[in-house]
Amino acid sequence: MGDKEVLLTLEGVKRLEQELDHLKTVRRREVADRIKQAKEFGDISENSEYEDAKNEQAFVEGRILQLEKLLRNAKVVEDADGQSDAVTLGSRVTIKDLDTDETREYVIVGSAEADPAKSRISNESPVGKALMGQRPGSIVEVEVPMGILRLEILNVAYSK
Repeated sequence: MGDKEVLLTLEGVKRLEQELDHLKTVRRREVADRIKQAKEFGDISENSEYEDAKNEQAFVEGRILQLEKLLRNAKVVEDADGQSDAVTLGSRVTIKDLDTDETREYVIVGSAEADPAKSRISNESPVGKALMGQRPGSIVEVEVPMGILRLEILNVAYSK
């Protein structure tokens, strides 16, 4: 059974590669130094500094494995070069909530890159799914826990 393909923008691949490089070159060394210092305190069986450092090491190594797997299974989504105004992965979409008149802008990304706090929503999220393939002027209804959102797509551009 193969691993699931991970859709990423070129920017997302670069960001994950930078994080992986930082973990391998900087964080591993920092954690190893912490472990070494903690061992110098003596008996490691009751040494909380040693235990904390070992837990951090496990976290760092786990994240490294996770990033390597993501990158190994990554499929980079190509720039649409403005050939289509339909929402695709990597699109920057300006929407208006028809009930509140509030305007928002989102970048549609794969789930591995999603960061709602930075307005980067997954194509697998309810809103992302509803927007995919739509064009400016389209109105979509999205079922969310608070009810139904009615969103009008005002603009679609490819995010660089």
